[in-house]
Amino acid sequence: MKNVIVVIGAGAIGQAIARRVSAGKHVLLADLKRENVEAAAKILSEAGFEVSTSIVDVSSRTSIQTMIQNAQTLGNITGVIHAAGVSPSQATPEVILKVDLYGTAVILEEFRNVISVGGSCVVISSQSGHRLPALTAEENQILAITPADELLKQPMLQADVIQDSLHAYQISKRGNSLRVMAEAVRWSKRGARVNTISPGIIITPLAKDELTGPRGEGYRNMLARSPAGRAGTPDEVAAVGALLMGPEGTFITGSDFLMDGGVTASYWYGELAPTSY
Repeated sequence: MKNVIVVIGAGAIGQAIARRVSAGKHVLLADLKRENVEAAAKILSEAGFEVSTSIVDVSSRTSIQTMIQNAQTLGNITGVIHAAGVSPSQATPEVILKVDLYGTAVILEEFRNVISVGGSCVVISSQSGHRLPALTAEENQILAITPADELLKQPMLQADVIQDSLHAYQISKRGNSLRVMAEAVRWSKRGARVNTISPGIIITPLAKDELTGPRGEGYRNMLARSPAGRAGTPDEVAAVGALLMGPEGTFITGSDFLMDGGVTASYWYGELAPTSY
């Protein structure tokens, strides 16, 4: 049977990582929108990759399980690239928590049961999780280890506490990195690894929408005043993804890799710090 790389979220970052790690393997591309997954499949197929597609709603455990069953018919699941999500400009706090926080928790729970020995997963999180003030030890525990189906019932995640989409996004992304750390312990029982990449603004169609959207001016200022002075590219994220999923990354698990051109550094200690305005 062939080895299978499952790519959840058929956007530019998921595709870029897949191109680095999927030669000689079967790629299962999964996305909520059929037009997205078919367009991505055409690009990868024409570049020489063996590709199948699946529709998935990451806010639904049943849908995730169906996607995994589809992947298992193709071969052994040796890699997972989870790049699906919604941004603060796209959705309400409730939807963001359901997709970005709960959905990631379910994906980690479900793939934990099927990943092959030596397999690896990369979850695409966000720099936003690093700009959330420190949580309490109890809050960290809730986000890291609460069973997925109990997660959204927690008091800290209710509508009276999380009242705007940006806060929901930040807490979701902080939760992703904490959950990956906890899940790395469980994944190790199968001889597999899981890590998080927290990119800054990466130039994708979604990012272009953000840069011209209601928060666009703030994002453009963020880039201009960051140490790198620019946005990143999907290929730069893919370089880190390939390290984490490849043979040179076998000592890395449960880690979060912040790659944002120094935006977070500038936010806490530089020109983007709130006190410097």
